Amino acid sequence: MLDESLLDTPDALAGADRFGLLRGVAEAGARARTAARSAAESGIPELTPDGRPRSVLVAGPGPAAAGVADLLRALSGGSCPVSLIQPTGVAPMPGALRWTLPGWAGPLDLLLLAGPDASDPGLAELVEQAYRRGCAVVAVTPAGGPLADAVIQARGLAVPLATTAYDTEFDVEGAPPAAPGTLWSVLIPMLSLADRIGLISAPQDALGKLADRLDHLAERCGPAIPTYSNPGKVLAAHLADALPLIWTEGTVAHAVGRHFATELAGLAGRPALAAELPEALTTHRTLLAGALAPGTDADDFFRDRVEQPTTTTLHARVVLLRDQEPDALSATRAARALAEERDAALTELQPDPGSELEMAAELLAIADFGAVYLALAGTE
Repeated sequence: MLDESLLDTPDALAGADRFGLLRGVAEAGARARTAARSAAESGIPELTPDGRPRSVLVAGPGPAAAGVADLLRALSGGSCPVSLIQPTGVAPMPGALRWTLPGWAGPLDLLLLAGPDASDPGLAELVEQAYRRGCAVVAVTPAGGPLADAVIQARGLAVPLATTAYDTEFDVEGAPPAAPGTLWSVLIPMLSLADRIGLISAPQDALGKLADRLDHLAERCGPAIPTYSNPGKVLAAHLADALPLIWTEGTVAHAVGRHFATELAGLAGRPALAAELPEALTTHRTLLAGALAPGTDADDFFRDRVEQPTTTTLHARVVLLRDQEPDALSATRAARALAEERDAALTELQPDPGSELEMAAELLAIADFGAVYLALAGTE
């Protein structure tokens, strides 16, 4: 259930926000600028690479590494293979995870480490593997930590992780698995590096525009902005009592959709399924007709959910993410038709025009705000 009255009461939201989630998403623009400065001060703009790597490998704990891999893969447009190295271990906690380079990795490949934990021994062991194989290594990790030292000893580049005072609020029991904003701290230096080696176009002015777009979204989605004109609150209200079926169209939207499903689970404790169009029309069709089929009130955005019983059945709701206007080959029309045929509520998100970086930033910001508002206003 969702207490919609809480959404339009900033003081109540602040009281419910014991981990500072809203602050974390609101400061994304500032964090992106800090990360861009950190990348510049680390010497990334002065690098003189000998062309593109054969492949890019990404490793790290938590959702940030997967987000970086997905977004680099989307933004590079297939110019270079980008792969996430999945960890193994007995538990998803520092010290328990290990990563192994694929057997073919060697001097032609680049290893990127998302290392928010400065002392993760598993990543330090991966650095040793990369050094023995001759892989180039770049890590974004707290300065002066064991991981940064290991990367420097392996003749790699360690970029200091951009942090804020807010991050300490997550070093407590019961906090979500990752602070909102951690993705930007890791992603921005990786984008700067990808620009330098020719994978994507992300010069300093483009990263500045990305940060400006994040600031603009923070204003539009802030807690003082009423629900009817607040994209983040509207998204949260739409997903109340719903099982989100996140359908995506476009490579950037695909990456954002997977990130959104992760955020809904990690921040709001809500299940979600992400699938790409047009395949989603087949893989999720049965979900719109079975036990999760929408009820007759699924479209009633203004109904009083506070007065409903606490035992509420989740109904499937389509969330359609696009990164561009539908064209003649778009599956958007078919998606709308299927939703209408099954009486399924549908929410569409498409960013304002801009560069791919700006559009990705807008979709990510709205998704993050929606997940946070759903977490804060959700009740048991």
